[in-house]
Amino acid sequence: MIERQKVIEQDPAKRITNFDEVSLGFDEKTMLIEAARCLNCKNPECVKGCPVNINIPAFIMELKHNNPLEANDIIKSSSSLPAVCGRVCPQESQCEKYCIRKKAGGAIAIGALERYAADFALNKNLPVKKPKEYKNAKVAIIGSGPSGLSCAGELALSGVKVTIFEAFHRAGGVLVYGIPEFRLPENIVDKEINYLEKLGVDIKINTVIGKTFTMGELLSEYDFVFIGSGAGLPVFMNIKGENLNQVYSSNEVLTRVNLMKAYEKDSETPIKLGINVVVVGAGNVAMDTARTAVRLGAKAVTIVYRRTKEDMPARLEEVHHAQEEGVNFITLANPVEILGSTKVEGIKCVRMRQTEPDASGRKKVVPIPDSEFILECDQVIMSLGTSPNPLIKNSLPELKTTSKGTISVDENMETSIKNVYAGGDTVTGAATVILAMGAGKKAAQSILKKITER
Repeated sequence: MIERQKVIEQDPAKRITNFDEVSLGFDEKTMLIEAARCLNCKNPECVKGCPVNINIPAFIMELKHNNPLEANDIIKSSSSLPAVCGRVCPQESQCEKYCIRKKAGGAIAIGALERYAADFALNKNLPVKKPKEYKNAKVAIIGSGPSGLSCAGELALSGVKVTIFEAFHRAGGVLVYGIPEFRLPENIVDKEINYLEKLGVDIKINTVIGKTFTMGELLSEYDFVFIGSGAGLPVFMNIKGENLNQVYSSNEVLTRVNLMKAYEKDSETPIKLGINVVVVGAGNVAMDTARTAVRLGAKAVTIVYRRTKEDMPARLEEVHHAQEEGVNFITLANPVEILGSTKVEGIKCVRMRQTEPDASGRKKVVPIPDSEFILECDQVIMSLGTSPNPLIKNSLPELKTTSKGTISVDENMETSIKNVYAGGDTVTGAATVILAMGAGKKAAQSILKKITER
């Protein structure tokens, strides 16, 4: 009855002064203890909870015998980005949720074990085993985020020539502009991408599809196109005062800090720091934003969320780390106005209450009359989600989309245009890295099937 092992973490008092990774993972001794807890179930429910169907018991069995390279090979056969997923995948609501040991000492720390194997292999810088046979097909992938990279990895391993087109000056998509260094170091993303390049994937940066090249031009040169452009258009509340100075979106703040290093003294794109910061929303991005504000020197950072703490969509680990780092939480409150003449001077909120569950079982939240209160602040950051950029949709009118602006696909991830596929946030709206990867992998398998049948 060994309890679930804890990963090593930076001390909260120290980590708020730097952007170094908070979670340091397992050392060899702890890894072996944790791996030994796995029961190697004959009917592993954990695998069913994994969007990319990693053979979890098999890779943990290799770790039990201290064979991390063999464990990584097993993971790599299903996932293109194991070092990334080991860090940011919400295992507690996926694979670990179904672990039979959940009620007996805690679920196996699948994510931490995956990270151990992946990091071990990355640090060895081993040669890449390229496919022996190459297929006569070319695939263009729009976007180098998790769905695009996953699609590229699956295709490249099968001998397909893949070219990724990335709008930014760095590959990685949301992995490099949306997730802070203290959660996902850039060098880890770079190593994972470098592996794909060694497989033969060609990545063209500073290339905006819809501007640099049209979709029509891509379709004339490539046999298949996969759209994995993500959802980078921030959502606002449309309340009074949102156009004041010092009102940002999380998307802008995190992009400036993560991708453009706005926190450095000589940064070409500095961001003006708030002393008393309010972040509206309670997803992972909101937590990342709040924790970033702490590291940028804000004296007070407050999360405002219209539902209860139990309803927060952020990972429990993220919420826990934010609390450890001094972030304040005000729940059952919703902003109605941002105060100030030219710059932010405060935010007016209304108290909310929960209703009885509706037919779907979900409780709604409604305003409490005459319950307004003012929260003093000098910066407001909206973290309410994102929607797909309409650039690609507008450049290809025949591409069918939903009322929310997401791209419509069938069960094979194919769009309304033959041989054009899509996946990730551009299809689902803002979601998790692993779900985007699952979509990219599924699209790749559909493309491979078509190539085989030609």
